[in-house]
Amino acid sequence: MDILAAIGEWRQILGESRVLSDGEGLAAYGVDASAISRRIPAALKIVDAASLPAVIKVARRYGVPVYPVSTGKNWGYGTALPATDDCVVIDLSDMRRIIDFDAELGVVTLEPGVTQAMLADFLDNGNHPFLVPVTGAGPQCSLVGNALERGYGVTPYVDHFGAVTDLEAVLADGSIYRTALREAGGDDLARLFKWGIGPYSTGLFTQSGFGIVTRMSILLARRPECVKVCLFSLKDDALLEPAVERIRSILSRLPGTVGAINLMNRHRVLAMSAPYPAEQLGEDGLIPASVVEALGGQYQILPWTGFGTLYGTRRMVAAAQKEIRSALSGVASRLLFISPGGARKLADLAGLLPGAAGRRLASTAGTLAKSLELVAGRPNETALPLCYWRNPEGVTEGGMDPARDGCGLIWYAPLVPMRPGDVRRYVGMVQAVCIKHRLEPLITFTSISDKLFDSTVPLIFARGTAEAGQAAKNCYNELLKTGRELGFFPYRVGVETMQTLAGWMVDSKAMHARLRAALDPEGAISPGRYQ
Repeated sequence: MDILAAIGEWRQILGESRVLSDGEGLAAYGVDASAISRRIPAALKIVDAASLPAVIKVARRYGVPVYPVSTGKNWGYGTALPATDDCVVIDLSDMRRIIDFDAELGVVTLEPGVTQAMLADFLDNGNHPFLVPVTGAGPQCSLVGNALERGYGVTPYVDHFGAVTDLEAVLADGSIYRTALREAGGDDLARLFKWGIGPYSTGLFTQSGFGIVTRMSILLARRPECVKVCLFSLKDDALLEPAVERIRSILSRLPGTVGAINLMNRHRVLAMSAPYPAEQLGEDGLIPASVVEALGGQYQILPWTGFGTLYGTRRMVAAAQKEIRSALSGVASRLLFISPGGARKLADLAGLLPGAAGRRLASTAGTLAKSLELVAGRPNETALPLCYWRNPEGVTEGGMDPARDGCGLIWYAPLVPMRPGDVRRYVGMVQAVCIKHRLEPLITFTSISDKLFDSTVPLIFARGTAEAGQAAKNCYNELLKTGRELGFFPYRVGVETMQTLAGWMVDSKAMHARLRAALDPEGAISPGRYQ
């Protein structure tokens, strides 16, 4: 590897200012919320996709591996860190063009640096009635990056890669990948039909290092006449199993109208609504059960909170509300249907109440109002305060950035079959493992279909000490191992875990190796990524 020679040629291609090789310039790329580190010899800031073939050819010539990131805000999974040491980061965050938008059919083609906020502004400025495929990661995160990780959300198109129809990528030899339908049938049809013609190869570029994606076409859901959220609580933990059955029934009977349904344990909701009770911890460093229950009473949070999204005409949503009321009868408490406008009014009224109780209610109502903006396709930071729960320093200038601000976060995100017994076993496992490692068990279930939940467990720790970071890593590793033994496995992992996967995927690893040998025999792009 001749990094100095490669840097010299990259500066000729990109310009001096867009090739970073000193400690100060590289500092931002090495900061990670998960408390891991990588050696990063350089970073390249790309503005134009046309420069990438030459950049990749230089990398191959001098044996320097590269690792592309969209905006580098993959918090809890590695932020902007490569999967292995000594990779040059290719930063695509300055590629911010919205290349094409079909205002009639709602298909957008954009570059990796386009964020949720940028797309929201574009749609608002043009008065286009479509929803941004939002996530809880915040407005400044890349749409392309999330789709390539096969992320999901709560708007009507829950599966974000499922809404991707077409993409373009630069391969390791500098050649360009375009879909067969785009080449043979034209851009318009390729943007409208996901599967194209011939072998389906677009999916190879998700959760892989087979190329650098430079553009992507995404179907956008049309803004419906009516958006509502169904809120409910379970007043007893024993109601979890029947609630799972009822949720499965609702999703199977009301596809299209009901988007996703979330179930969050009291711990998780408190982490989003209440300050961390640092003065009330037990000898084990955890929040005692009595304190969790007391805080639940103060903030009006029961053992489980449900959150479902409804989209459609007013008549469709009204009919769905009746079906949901019937389905949850005898299980759910505090069942409420509320629109984004109604939530804003509730938050305003709560803010007028005096005293500590009023402030607590205002906090809960404010979180609810922001959550409803999110399900209405308007990106915001409502979920990000969770990352700061154990961070006494709070947010610095420039908006929320958990990695920059010293937050400690590792995501455990396994798939859990939507069976009551499986859900209960999973909850018991997470609680036992987290408590063993002195981490709070914060659990959310999000429906991906009427058969499967994805669960997200944020392992939140004080990043200021090496011991806390190691405890979080140990907890994650035990969750991964024990969960796998019980039949639960992540749909995505962070860069620190990608090498671990290799020992569990003998046949698929062999297939991937054959593809890598054909497309990138020198391992120039993203070595170690999901390999």
